[in-house]
Amino acid sequence: MNPLIPPLSLTLDGAIGPGETALFWIAAPLIVLAALALLFARKAVYAAVALVFVMIGLAAMYIAQDAMFLGIVQVIVYTGAIMMLFVFVLMLIGVDVADSAFEAIKGQRWVAAIFGLGVALGLAGIVVGVTLPPMQGLEVANADTNPVGIAKVIFGSYPFWMQLTGALLIVAALAAMTLTHLDRIGPKVTQKVLADARTQGWAEQGARIGQLPPPGVYSRSNIVTVPALGPDGEPVPGSVPQVLRIRGQEESIAERAPEAIAASLSTERVPLSRLPGMPGDAAPDYEAARRDGSPAIGVGPGDVVDATDENVTGAGKETSAVEIEDKEEER
Repeated sequence: MNPLIPPLSLTLDGAIGPGETALFWIAAPLIVLAALALLFARKAVYAAVALVFVMIGLAAMYIAQDAMFLGIVQVIVYTGAIMMLFVFVLMLIGVDVADSAFEAIKGQRWVAAIFGLGVALGLAGIVVGVTLPPMQGLEVANADTNPVGIAKVIFGSYPFWMQLTGALLIVAALAAMTLTHLDRIGPKVTQKVLADARTQGWAEQGARIGQLPPPGVYSRSNIVTVPALGPDGEPVPGSVPQVLRIRGQEESIAERAPEAIAASLSTERVPLSRLPGMPGDAAPDYEAARRDGSPAIGVGPGDVVDATDENVTGAGKETSAVEIEDKEEER
């Protein structure tokens, strides 16, 4: 007998006390309502929450029957661990797939449910009336504490069914892991396959292999509405996000980064470089020519010259915003 709740326990002669009667008529209807909600809930999460209420009610009934260990395990293991894990998995993988509600015969589900409930109640009454002895207290079963009494009954009288239950749980765990790994519909896309596809797209359609440069990244500013400058010093319109271009929020470089235009103007006498994609022939290597003692390289298109005040346009001068905009329009 549990000394904490003696009114709720069965007496030695099998009679039910008023405390247990009150608990039963409070908990039993709630358990039945939660079970019905479990059956008729349209969302799996609601069904899981209803099952949690059923398990909590069963735990209260176990404790009332002086089975403290079984009631606590019911709350901690089933309600606190398994059901919460079940709800977490539902929230993780989603519950968008719904069962078909089509009925070949209208109203057949209600008829089948009523018939099944009647059969279950009839079988339960026959089994209880024939096989089960009259209800008695649990003093004898709990003589060696409640966990020991439960272990003797489960592992002593029903070893086969315990082994069968363990095998069922293992199969369920393997099935759950299998469901989380879907079959691959197509071949696996590796980095080599992706690189080959991009190269083929560039060769056949002229598609860009790499990513576009980030917009507006300059030495003194970082503006997402301003296009980036390419290797030739020209703006790259595609570097500005398409959403900003559609909204008309794209800005010119002269408005937000005039120093970038000024730097570009100061190097207009050096049109070529060794960067890939530049038009024309590669510029002569001025430093290598000086080291080799070669004659001076003349000033002309594609030639590298010293950046002095005499031969560099715009060097050492302030460039106005009007000149910057005019130069940008000419380009």
